[in-house]
Formats: sequence, structure tokens, C-alpha cells
Amino acid sequence: MKNYILAHDLGTTGNKATLYDREGSLVSSSLSTYDTEYAHTSWAEQDPEDWWEAVCGSTRKLLQQTRVRAEEVACIVFSGQMMGCVPLDRNARPLRKAIIWADQRSVEQERWVGERVSAEEVYRVTGHRLSASYSLSKILWVRDHQPDIYEATYKFAHAKDAIVARLTGVFVTEPSDASGMNLYDLERGEWSERIVEAVELDPAQLPELRRSIDVVGEVLPEVADEVGVAAGTPVVIGGGDGACAAAGAGVVSEGAAYNYIGSSSWIALASEKPIYDPDFRTFTFGHVVPNMFMPTGTMQAAGGSYQWTRDQLCSVEVEAAEALGISPYELMNLEAENSPAGANGLIFLPYLLGERSPRWNPRARGAFVGLTIRHTRADMIRAVLEGISLNLRVILDAFRSQGAQIEAMRLIGGGARGRFWNRMMASVYGMPVHRLAILEEATSMGAALAGGVGVGLYPDFSMIETMNQVTEIIEPDPAAQAAYDQTYPIFEAAYQALVPIYDMMAGVS
Repeated sequence: MKNYILAHDLGTTGNKATLYDREGSLVSSSLSTYDTEYAHTSWAEQDPEDWWEAVCGSTRKLLQQTRVRAEEVACIVFSGQMMGCVPLDRNARPLRKAIIWADQRSVEQERWVGERVSAEEVYRVTGHRLSASYSLSKILWVRDHQPDIYEATYKFAHAKDAIVARLTGVFVTEPSDASGMNLYDLERGEWSERIVEAVELDPAQLPELRRSIDVVGEVLPEVADEVGVAAGTPVVIGGGDGACAAAGAGVVSEGAAYNYIGSSSWIALASEKPIYDPDFRTFTFGHVVPNMFMPTGTMQAAGGSYQWTRDQLCSVEVEAAEALGISPYELMNLEAENSPAGANGLIFLPYLLGERSPRWNPRARGAFVGLTIRHTRADMIRAVLEGISLNLRVILDAFRSQGAQIEAMRLIGGGARGRFWNRMMASVYGMPVHRLAILEEATSMGAALAGGVGVGLYPDFSMIETMNQVTEIIEPDPAAQAAYDQTYPIFEAAYQALVPIYDMMAGVS
């Protein structure tokens, strides 16, 4: 009997192969890493052959360590890093290294597109700002700088789609990844003729659009042994990592939202309609749930700001934690609890890497505002956590201002482990925070869910309530919420006051 789903999560640092059974339980996982090449400033590339080797190696290792036979795998399904550009030939072999999401080289191509399609139209059609971050500008960079490769390209693909093409010989993508290209008509669910024609692309070079839950092909006999699976195994396309994480967090119906806390952080919703912000502050992806959307806002340095705090301000906690064999963040949280809500009037602006949504200001910088001689390290540590949380509330309020009704916030990611921070978020957001049983496997779980639904092993996306249950609901503390409601407009005013300063500083550094 085919009892297992093999989910691959092609991330930025490596591929994680994960096995789930028909009850939705995580059986085991295996990680294979690969490198990113930064050949020039603003460039970021990876070798798709490394992805393929990682998929093959992690699959064989996973099946070996679990003693699951290849014939017991009901399907293979994928999650993957988004907003890339992988030129493939007809045999699904890469013609050059992949230009990944972090690459920003194509700003000239972004400008060129903006002369042909207005920024407003791009946003209204695709749900995203026109940006060099997305696939379109990267494809155009290849056309401008490597015309031979461009002409030889059969299809431009994303990470997961490139591997699926090699597994099955089928060149497809789906709404979550398609919507990260600046080429996809979000509401029509098809490539935008208007944009494709305006930028003079050949639409034949774009992959076919399918649903995330669709079985798009079967593992070819000529690659089955190399991968370590049975020929003919069904392959479900899956989704981009953000959308898979939403499904893994249980954000699969209207009114649900999740907050991923890692080095960066984002808030995303499940919605039956896209959210178009008049100031382009947020953006909307397609969801892995058919006919649903995922409005999103992303900040640059969430956990990254707390890591900076650890490295620069908390050597005492780091040394003590090493001696005790625990995380230094546990001791940092204990120290922060010695400061009251509002950190005695100290505010931290968490813009250590500039800022994305909703500021969209690469010149923004971090700052402690209101520092006095009476402030302590406990105040500074707490102010950092509060600053990150208040900045995430700016994203949340951008959605609320457009009518989004959000009942509660689910938390995932490594930063979601600390209950002290969870309680703070509930009070800053003014809504219940839901802690989930599984925090750091949500992405692969969401992919597995899409695969299970696709082959009928799982009834529908409500299966996630069994796979990843809410283990604790944290309500806002009324006194802390009142303190944060008082601090929030000051936080916003501090950023706005510093915007001209950031511009001045950019001219001297």
C-alpha cells in the first residue's frame, strides 16, 4: 500500500526531504545543503545541478533511514524558494546557473519595464510592486546580457519547477510561484498578455499553469534509480515556500493569518480576494489552496535584530548559556522581563538591513530612540523585541486598513519558540496568538498537505488541523496592550521623523 508522501523543500541553504504518513504524521527528514555564489555585488546564484544532487541524496538517505520502500511512496511533492530565474533546455537541463530571489542585479531592466507598463498597472495586475526582486527583470537581464542563452531557453522556471521538469519531463508552475514573477494576472489566473506583450517576451518560454494540488506527471524511468524512487511515482507540483508555510501553519481559509519569525519575518493571510493597497505597501501571492490568495508583508531584520542584540549587547548571557547548555535567547528573555511593557519609554527601530513592506526604504537604519542615563540593558533588550513586534503591527495594520478581518495570529519559525515574545506579540497585535505543535517544519508540512490532497491520501486542506494542532492560545494582556497602544504612534512618528536623516546619511556612507 502507498502510505507515504515524500515532500521536498528546496530552500536557500539546502533541500530538506521529509516523509509524512497517511495519518499526517511526520516520519523523518533528511537535509542536503548547497552553496550560493556571490560573484558580484547584488548578484546571487546557485547551480541547479546542486539542487538535483541534493534532491537525489536526501531522498535516498531518507528512505534508507526510515526503511520505507520506494514502492510505498504515494507521491512526491515540492516546496521551493521563490522569485528565481532558471533557464532550461528541452531536456530540463539548466543553461546557466539560477539567478535566485536575493539577486538584485536587474534594476536597469526594472526601469525599462516601468517605461512600458506603469507601476500602478503592474501592481493591479500582478498584486506586486515592479521590482528587480521578481523573475521578470531577471529574465530580461538574461535577454540583454546573455542573448545566446535566452534564445536557447525552452522554458524559464523556478527552483521546484526545474526539478519537477527533470523528474517528469513536464514544464509547469502554479499560482504561488507564478505570482512572484511580475507576469501573472492574479485574478484571471493566467499569464498577463498585456505585460508579456509590452516587454516583448515569447509566451512560449513560460511554463504551463496548473493548480498546486495537481499531479503533473510521473517519475521518468531514466531518472528513477538516480533519485531513489520508483518509476511512475506521481509528482504533485506543490508551491512556493511562503504559500506552503501558510498551509503548514493552518492558514487555509478566510480570516486566518500567520507570522513567520526567522532572521526575517512576514505576516501572511488567507483570503478569497487579493488585497490591493493604494500605497503598494503589501503584496499578494497565489495560495496553494485553489482559488485562494495570500496577501503578505515582509520585514527585513526580525530575528536578525535580536541576533545582533545577542552578539553586541549580551555577552554575559551568551557565556552563561554556554555553561548551562541552553540558548542565550532564553536568558535574554529573562533579562527583558525585568523591564516593563514599553521598556521605560525606550523605542528601537529595527531597520538594520533597510526595510521592505510596508516602508519600502532601503536607506532606513536601526536606532534606539529615547535613550537616557536611567535605561538598563534589560530595557534595551526588551525594546528590541518590542520594536520588531511594533514594526510587524505596521504590516498588520496595512491589511486591517483595507478591510481584512483577522481573528488570530498563528506563529511559526524558530523565533516563535519563546513564550515571552509570544505574549508580547499578542498584546502588541491586540489579538490572540496561537502556538502550534510544529513550528519549524511548517513549509514541508504544507507541501505534503498539497501532495496528499492531490493524490487523495488526505481528504482536503482541513487535514492540517490534525497534522499541526494549536497547542496554546495566548490572549493579550490588557495592561500591556494599553502600553503598546500608547507607544505605537510614537514608534511610527519616530520612523517618519528620521526618513530625511536616512536620506542625508545615504549621501555620506
